[in-house]
Amino acid sequence: MELRAGNASCENGSLISLYCSSQEVLCQIVGGLSHEVPNNATFDSWQERIRKNYGFYIGLGLTFVSSFLIGSSVILKKKGLLRLVATGATRAVDGGYGYLKDLMWWAGFLTMAAGEVANFGAYAFAPTTVVTPLGALSVLISAILSSYFLGERLNLLGKLGCVICVAGSTVMVIHAPEEEKVNTVVEMASKLKDTGFIVFAVLLLVSCLILIFIVAPRYGQRNILIYITICSVIGAFSVTAVKGLGITVKNFFQGLPVVRHPLPYILSLVLALSLSTQVNFLNRALDIFNTSLVFPIYYVFFTTVVVTSSVILFKEWYSMSAVDIVGTLSGFATIILGVFMLHAFKDLEVSWANLPRTHRNPPPSPTPEPTVIRLEDKNVLVDNIELASTPSPVGKPKVFIIHS
Repeated sequence: MELRAGNASCENGSLISLYCSSQEVLCQIVGGLSHEVPNNATFDSWQERIRKNYGFYIGLGLTFVSSFLIGSSVILKKKGLLRLVATGATRAVDGGYGYLKDLMWWAGFLTMAAGEVANFGAYAFAPTTVVTPLGALSVLISAILSSYFLGERLNLLGKLGCVICVAGSTVMVIHAPEEEKVNTVVEMASKLKDTGFIVFAVLLLVSCLILIFIVAPRYGQRNILIYITICSVIGAFSVTAVKGLGITVKNFFQGLPVVRHPLPYILSLVLALSLSTQVNFLNRALDIFNTSLVFPIYYVFFTTVVVTSSVILFKEWYSMSAVDIVGTLSGFATIILGVFMLHAFKDLEVSWANLPRTHRNPPPSPTPEPTVIRLEDKNVLVDNIELASTPSPVGKPKVFIIHS
């Protein structure tokens, strides 16, 4: 931007020309600067006072509300899908869209939308390192509600795996670096044009297309990770689009000319496609597999992909210390362990009741009854009776010679 003054004295009535690219703005000075501070500048507005004094607690409350709504929405959508199966309509996993006519499914969809809005508002008040880990509460809420309303139960190893997943995700987010501040649509566009992010986005898109058109038709109904991986990979695009649109809305109210920029329209299209794809494959996963398994695995995969995408987009690794690097890797390893426990032992009947218990004085084992050999014929003579106590070679039968 260039600044040219038509009058060097800059007195009242002087003209100033502002040049930005090919645009020119002509300004006229109508008054001098005063050393007095305006009355409205000495005090913060009531909105700013509330934000500074109670912003953290508002964000914390919105996080709890978001977790409850998102966790409840999974139960409502699952109930809608079960009602669809009971009517004999085409299931979601078979390509049916009959759930769009079910009020219970729409209640779950709107509940999830309200939870996402509350989650978006929580990020405006509370730090990311607080909001994102507390999002794991939705996993526990959905597990508790599914046991009451759907009759689905996790075994002991599944519950431990769920807790381990939440702990690993929390550690990974806590040690993740802070995001670089992006305040305008132009800055967001320059970030999206970075070579590293473009390569990462292309890899995600190619892998997602392979999963959708090649892997999912063959193994999607047998492996729970297929549909969930598709939803998680697409989630990286949806979160990036939401961040860009949030910056667009903020710039719009600041009076910046964002309407003429093509980025908001591109991000809106990406958000619509990604959300529709996520809803489709998440419904397929809920239609087949246990809700108590789908939601924890989806949360872990989604958080991992989104954090990775954010690191690459905003180049946050420059500010990472050795402690943060070790913490991030440890959190990721913990997540892998939790997912393995949650998925590998889901069919085992393991609970507190059938765990082995240790006794201080175990009861003695009963003595085996002696073997009694009865000889009905008096003329039977058994030679070489010592062979009974002599160990026979391995793999060879024992031979007794009986002469009558």
